[in-house]
Amino acid sequence: MRYIFGCVIASLFTSFLSAAGSLEQSKRIHDRIAGVPPTQAVLEQMNEFVQQGDVESAAQLAMQNSAFYNVTLKQFVTPWTNEEFDVFAPFNDYIATVIGLVRDDIDFRQVLSGDVIYIGDASLGLPSYQTTNNQHYEAMEAQGIDLATGLVSALQSDVTGLTDEATAGVMTTRAAAKSFFKDGTNRAMLRFTLMNHLCTDLEGLKDTSLPPDRIRQDLSRSPGGDSRIFTNSCVGCHSALDPLAQSFAYYEYEYDIDTDPQGDQGQIGYNQAGQIDPQTGLRVQAKYWINANNFPFGYVTQDDTWDNYWRTGNNQLLGWSTALTGSGNGAKSLGEELANSHAFANCQVTKVFENVCLRQPQDSADRGAINTITEEFKQNGYRLKPVFAKTAEYCMGE
Repeated sequence: MRYIFGCVIASLFTSFLSAAGSLEQSKRIHDRIAGVPPTQAVLEQMNEFVQQGDVESAAQLAMQNSAFYNVTLKQFVTPWTNEEFDVFAPFNDYIATVIGLVRDDIDFRQVLSGDVIYIGDASLGLPSYQTTNNQHYEAMEAQGIDLATGLVSALQSDVTGLTDEATAGVMTTRAAAKSFFKDGTNRAMLRFTLMNHLCTDLEGLKDTSLPPDRIRQDLSRSPGGDSRIFTNSCVGCHSALDPLAQSFAYYEYEYDIDTDPQGDQGQIGYNQAGQIDPQTGLRVQAKYWINANNFPFGYVTQDDTWDNYWRTGNNQLLGWSTALTGSGNGAKSLGEELANSHAFANCQVTKVFENVCLRQPQDSADRGAINTITEEFKQNGYRLKPVFAKTAEYCMGE
């Protein structure tokens, strides 16, 4: 009799521990995905899913909380929109577009090539979207608009005045143009796109074996009077950087430096067919021909043709798509080249892993999980919400 009674008590105790464990795991999943605690009703429903082994449904339930969009995704994306990686930067069209693509389960490769932008719903009474300021999005942030319901999809070509061929996802949003096309030589747009969407900076891509034939005139071949610096260092990045950044040759961020030195009232500019830059006599923006005397025999940009030299040499390991040619014209086709690489898919999964698991991958188990989720991401239409769910399942025991 004592034996039977003891077994009953042990069974009840084990069931209690199991329930407590699944409750704790359910709350952990919700906290990490939404950034806020769940309601009791949601927690109980999630717990049922977890106990049934359906962790993905539990995670999807957590994503129905508005905080997933207003807190988790907003903080996730905001650093991508500026050179300082400032998480407190103002809400803008770049952030809104990424959140919208995730919310609507759209192929995330569109983030670098799509004719898409997300704006506030007309019923919200917001200032209208303007190409010369950020007031539309700042008003959304000030009013605490629910991004789970307040964002609507639009064609970038309808809203911004760019032609469809000139749109390239977030790269041609106003926020990206202000950060990465403003001043400079447009190389920044490529560099920060690589950092934010392929998880690699130029330093990690150096390859001095590639031909330097497309390096522009503005780069000295003897910096500091020493040609070895160019041969052993500069060429390692610029040999591939310059022919890729040529895709942005028709873009500029236009603003009045005298009356608006920060460019707050500026807008993205694009030389369409027939529009000629007075300094180049071509569609090519003048910035591509600056400092030509640094090396007059360097490459002179004539159009927006780009070629991916990284398809050979060390950086073919980034996993370029065999369905694409590695060449093209303009930012849209370059965005397709980048977004169809294995590095792009792996980068999205790695960033989600770090965001949900609250740490970087540490061992072979972590790397194996990331590889598995990456392949599922590619096979399931490049939808990012399932990546959050799968990652939350992997980390729920931590």
